[in-house]
Amino acid sequence: MTFIVFFLAATIVIFAAIQLNKYGDVINQKSTLSGAMIGTFLIGGATSLPELTTSLTAVYIDNADIAVGNMLGSNVFNVLILMTFDFIYRKKRVFNTVEQSTHLPIGKTGFVTTALLVIAILWDNSPSFFHIGFEMYLLIILYLFVVKKLDYGEEDIEVTSDLTLKQGVIRFIFAAIVVFLAGSTLTISGDKIAEQTGMNSSFVGSFLIAAATSLPELVTVLAAFQMAKYSLAIGAILGSNLYNLQLLVITDIFHQKGAILNMTSLSNAMTALLGLMMIFLTIYALQRPLVKNVFIYALPSATTIVLYFIATYIMF
Repeated sequence: MTFIVFFLAATIVIFAAIQLNKYGDVINQKSTLSGAMIGTFLIGGATSLPELTTSLTAVYIDNADIAVGNMLGSNVFNVLILMTFDFIYRKKRVFNTVEQSTHLPIGKTGFVTTALLVIAILWDNSPSFFHIGFEMYLLIILYLFVVKKLDYGEEDIEVTSDLTLKQGVIRFIFAAIVVFLAGSTLTISGDKIAEQTGMNSSFVGSFLIAAATSLPELVTVLAAFQMAKYSLAIGAILGSNLYNLQLLVITDIFHQKGAILNMTSLSNAMTALLGLMMIFLTIYALQRPLVKNVFIYALPSATTIVLYFIATYIMF
């Protein structure tokens, strides 16, 4: 029964994510916001809502490993999604076709902030202020800095929707609420799965629940690739990952027993290290020169996929 509830909640998340992508595109068409900005901040933020609900619920049931593992694992799975589609569409040479000025700063910020989390997890009793880890304050500062520095250029958008901007916004918000509510169900059922199967909470949070809460990103990237809106796809993934780390700050605030990273298991450090390597490969794919050979172009994405499954096997 627990597995049925888990997969039912995951199905609802998928359906709502399809609507998020659909109405996010409407807002993209009817507003002055660029595709990169829509993907990075609007869709990226909304598709991170399951992670927020999941981690806050994990704090409520006093399971720090699921709370942290969910955020870190979701970021890892998000990059896996992007690089898997890049591998499938390798003949399109997706990373060579998008504007770097928006995506590179976000990717590099994600790399630095993930590195901070690795240090905090490995550091026994890292500093904290008001029961919030010192690294969380740095996450906020870096996030605000990169948002202020981003440059969103003008782009021509083909208007294909009959909906008004107001209708698009209202329906987008409704879909986001559905996604938000489904997250708590995923957490509670995932926690019960951990108890029933004997799997550790870190693995459940980092891979099982993280994969489920990343389903909105999967649907978003799939739709974006099918529409050849590669900038939106990359922005959605990198933006969602930055949002997840900010949501980890919120999770730490609600964790009243002290800095949450001081109370999570070291196995989460491996997830964070995996994320660090995967982000590095993504940044490399973004900023390297034009590659004509398809095999050489696909190496970063292929390496990312292999790394993920090796790490999953080791942690399991």
